Amino acid sequence: MHMNSSAPHLLAEDRPEFERVLDEALRTAHERPELTAVGQRLNTAQLRTMAMNATALIAAAAAAEYDHYVQVREEVRTPAARTGSVLAMGDASETAGAGVAAVVAVLTPVLAGTAAAIFLIVGYLLTMLTPEPEFARALLTAGWIFAALAAAGILVAAVGLLLTALRNGSTAFSDGRAGERSHEVEQAAAAWRQALLERGVVPFLRDALAAPGAEPAAPAPRRPAGRIPDLGYSRPDYSSPGPDGGTAPGPRPSYSSPDFSSPDFGGPDHKPE
Repeated sequence: MHMNSSAPHLLAEDRPEFERVLDEALRTAHERPELTAVGQRLNTAQLRTMAMNATALIAAAAAAEYDHYVQVREEVRTPAARTGSVLAMGDASETAGAGVAAVVAVLTPVLAGTAAAIFLIVGYLLTMLTPEPEFARALLTAGWIFAALAAAGILVAAVGLLLTALRNGSTAFSDGRAGERSHEVEQAAAAWRQALLERGVVPFLRDALAAPGAEPAAPAPRRPAGRIPDLGYSRPDYSSPGPDGGTAPGPRPSYSSPDFSSPDFGGPDHKPE
């Protein structure tokens, strides 16, 4: 197998992805001509065990793609973590001050405008009297001061709305950049998985199937066709032991039937022998 032995160490978070690529290759082995021997010489469980034991060797075939994937992923994670902590602190401080600012921005124009209207109306009504009261001019002056405060409050509120719109626009731009970086990470991950499959997993499985030692297992012995199975032992020999204590059979005894022929009677003059 054309693989570099100095393989990068897969991070713990990437080992499940390695196993998914391996399982997918074994599941679709019948679709690859070079892996058609799966199940004949070695089954999928044996091949998976062999591949998991050679994880570093297989991963070395896609070392360049894996290094690029890890680098891009870390570049996305590090700024995001820093930006997230800064934004969290900023949001906490802004939240505390936003309440006061909102109250001031809303109440200042309203209260100042109301006071200005009251003072101006009362002041002009008093100037119509004869003789004109002395405090009529003071009421008009106070009314114009409150009118100026109301105008200033409206201007401050408009500036605040403009700044909020600009900040939201920059946040949306940052989110767009983050989305682009996430897409780059996904592309790097896909390139690594493809290289791992084509240059690592498949060649390893192919070479494992073609190895001389990968012979098919011997078939299991068949049971005899008779009704009583062969239990693997012969019947004991019950022959009598020999003179030397062995089990050599001796000569069988012969039994002849007795002679039951009648005696020879030749008559009264003839005595039997």
